[in-house]
Amino acid sequence: MIFLKSHACETFLFKNFPLGLMRFQSYFNTAVSLIKLYDGKIPLVHFLKQYFSQHKKYGSKDRKFITHLCYCYYRIGYAAKQLSVEERLKIAIYLCNATAEDWHILFDENWNEWSNDINARIDCIQKKYPIFFIQDIFPWKDELSKTIDAKAFAASHLIQPDLFLRIRPHKEKIVKAKLEASQIPFQPITDTCLALPNTSKIDSIIDLDKEAVVQDYSSQQIKEFLQLITYNLQPTTQLWDCCAASGGKSILAKDVLQNIELTVSDVRSSILQNLKQRFEKAGIKKYNSFVADLSIVNGQWPMVNSQNKSEISNQKLDIILCDAPCSGSGTWGRTPEQLYFFNEEKLNEYVALQQKIISNTIPYLKKDGYFLYITCSVFKKENEENVAFIQRQFNLQLIKQEVLIGYDKKADSMFAALFKKE
Repeated sequence: MIFLKSHACETFLFKNFPLGLMRFQSYFNTAVSLIKLYDGKIPLVHFLKQYFSQHKKYGSKDRKFITHLCYCYYRIGYAAKQLSVEERLKIAIYLCNATAEDWHILFDENWNEWSNDINARIDCIQKKYPIFFIQDIFPWKDELSKTIDAKAFAASHLIQPDLFLRIRPHKEKIVKAKLEASQIPFQPITDTCLALPNTSKIDSIIDLDKEAVVQDYSSQQIKEFLQLITYNLQPTTQLWDCCAASGGKSILAKDVLQNIELTVSDVRSSILQNLKQRFEKAGIKKYNSFVADLSIVNGQWPMVNSQNKSEISNQKLDIILCDAPCSGSGTWGRTPEQLYFFNEEKLNEYVALQQKIISNTIPYLKKDGYFLYITCSVFKKENEENVAFIQRQFNLQLIKQEVLIGYDKKADSMFAALFKKE
């Protein structure tokens, strides 16, 4: 049960305290009801969108606060799952908000004063709830890739990641000038990487995909792997992005390697249609694309563009970029409901799928060609153990592998490994 604080104890943002009190208690109760209804079968953002479209009484501010509460709840993952939804939500609000703001209304005097230091708030919760351990937010610490700090990674889920922009070549001045003119705060991380508050509205300010790409900090670090290839490029270097999805890695590869013939594929035709629109904005006009399920053994995968029809099976490629389907565990700071509903048994399914895709794509690599394996996972089964699988099964030399740690930068965490075919 939530105990409400007397208005004599605090100064609140609402002049009419009883109205503010009732409003935030109503937000809390609605969030509890939604959490009890939600089963994780669809993304939380879609579930909430459906709910609000069916219940028109909620204004934009109401939707914002209720949505925030729901996301806070899932940010504490598996920690203190024995407690009621109400009590866990109370803990989540306290941990996920650096300042009390209006949420103080929901708490009684037994709670310590809010601290903007997350470690102080964690200590407070652990004293108040001895069953709460920060490591339990992400309970699979023995499954983590090497170099990941299990406690720091678990705690990072309490903080919403930033929005990151990758500035495209020769667009640095114009992008920064537009952000400054619109008074949108940003922090330069590198010459081409900017961190912005997650709620920044940039669609109408930046010409996205032409001037800058929305791309997580760790994802941008794939540039360092691609740069290891640049000295071996030929005028007709062929790169196949075999699990292209939205095409962010393809645009990065084009910016870094420049003189490449690009082929993209994905299992979903709708994704490739969206990618086509994105490529148009990015100025990528000449490329091949095809729909394929790369988990099918000995599949014949047609490659289609406006000029010709051919088959990837008849080709050998210089570079294969495999951003493999995975658990997405390195991105759960953005989608914390996936953390809450994750079943460890699903991990083996992902690994099996990854190894099928690896096995069905590497045979199309030229001698001296490069295979770049990427996941947005923090699980060693999807990362280092698949590197070992590739080395066992194929005549590839490991050039570089790295866990791309982002949890200390309000970013995703990823993994990448670059191989060369001897």
